Amino acid sequence: MGSDVLITNVTVVNWMPRTISPGQAVLIQGDTIAAVGEPETLGALSPHAQTWDGKGKLLMPGNICAHTHFYGAFARGMAIPGAPPRDFPEILQRLWWPLDKALTLEDVRYSALVSLVDAIRHGTTTLIDHHASPNAIDGSLDVIADAVESAGLRAVLCYEVTDRDGEAKSRAGIAENVRFLKKASNRKQIAATFGLHASLTLSHTTLEDCQKANEPFGSSFHIHLAEHEADEEDSLQRSGVRTARRLVHYNILGPRSIVAHAVHVDAWEMELLRETETWVTHQPRSNMNNGVGAAALDEMMRGGIKLALGNDGFSNYMFDEWKAAYLLHKVVNRDPRAANGEHIAQIGAVHNAELVEMFFPNLEIGMIEAGAAADLILVDYHPYTPLTGGNLPWHVLFGVESSMITATICGGQVLMWDRQILTLDAEKIAAEACARAPELWARYTALAGG
Repeated sequence: MGSDVLITNVTVVNWMPRTISPGQAVLIQGDTIAAVGEPETLGALSPHAQTWDGKGKLLMPGNICAHTHFYGAFARGMAIPGAPPRDFPEILQRLWWPLDKALTLEDVRYSALVSLVDAIRHGTTTLIDHHASPNAIDGSLDVIADAVESAGLRAVLCYEVTDRDGEAKSRAGIAENVRFLKKASNRKQIAATFGLHASLTLSHTTLEDCQKANEPFGSSFHIHLAEHEADEEDSLQRSGVRTARRLVHYNILGPRSIVAHAVHVDAWEMELLRETETWVTHQPRSNMNNGVGAAALDEMMRGGIKLALGNDGFSNYMFDEWKAAYLLHKVVNRDPRAANGEHIAQIGAVHNAELVEMFFPNLEIGMIEAGAAADLILVDYHPYTPLTGGNLPWHVLFGVESSMITATICGGQVLMWDRQILTLDAEKIAAEACARAPELWARYTALAGG
């Protein structure tokens, strides 16, 4: 049996250009799509290919998550001691900051693994992660990268530099980013950027030091921006300017940088984001959960800001994020025309792919055509109304469900087929994570003052 993979009997669904092509096959050679066409023709091209029958399902490009936090996986089901947090700053202080301090390197490994199992199961083939573990900084990105490679997925990694735990740990965070930026090019499906927490936990000196440390690597940053008003208020007190203007001063914004959320930026900051060609990621489920508000999605889209879609650590079924964005902005604006399906598809499929290509410049991502990366999913969706290129976004928004993802392929490797994960032992990983959680929760509770 040869190394080629042939996926037969599928309806090929493309976002770029928007096409629906039934009765097709896809031939994969190595990590790349070699051909798309009639099953008999492709079978003759590679008669010894390993053949997988798609049984009439939709074959779509793998989904992409533009901003996530693997390290938050152990928060699922965990109770915050005391009264419920009143606002997002309290959520940071009472949930996320004690939790990230409680993590050991083995906790980091398993938080990544359970997130990666979830990604495979739900058809997300590339994830851009933003990591924090203040008491387990050195080597943490290698631990995550090893987990990603064992899963067979694609990821962009960074460590979140912050001053909230003192100068020594902010220096260690800088060093971890620099170390991993040097090493990441040796890993085929791993890329790196330079992580920063948010302006509100970064001093002038640290921002300056991060910019200098990252300059040799192209000044690509990944940072939270104006998720809550507190980020803007802090920047005004520190600098006399709003947060985006402060970050511009330290050359943090730019065409290779990602800012997450941007919920509370004003019109002038939006202009800065557009002028600097900075990527903005939208995480609607997280924004609703934290009660921080909703970004000006339509205004950003209309203004030409480069928007992408993440999940901020929520489940890796990214079509749920599409659906949340589609609904949230209609409620916030009391306008059913807000966040139309065309825009959601443009952001979630096209823009997310363009963002990933920036980190993997030799790959064509998000398309099913010869020469593109073989990152694919099978979706067991059989609509009872016509499915066309024109109405595809609304079929995804109102018809496709997470249970319909039956296969995930990344870099030409079949990671899941018929809902069976092939690269990771999902049951063993879940059992080990469950065994580790009580001690982690005890450390968290002690740190949170519970």
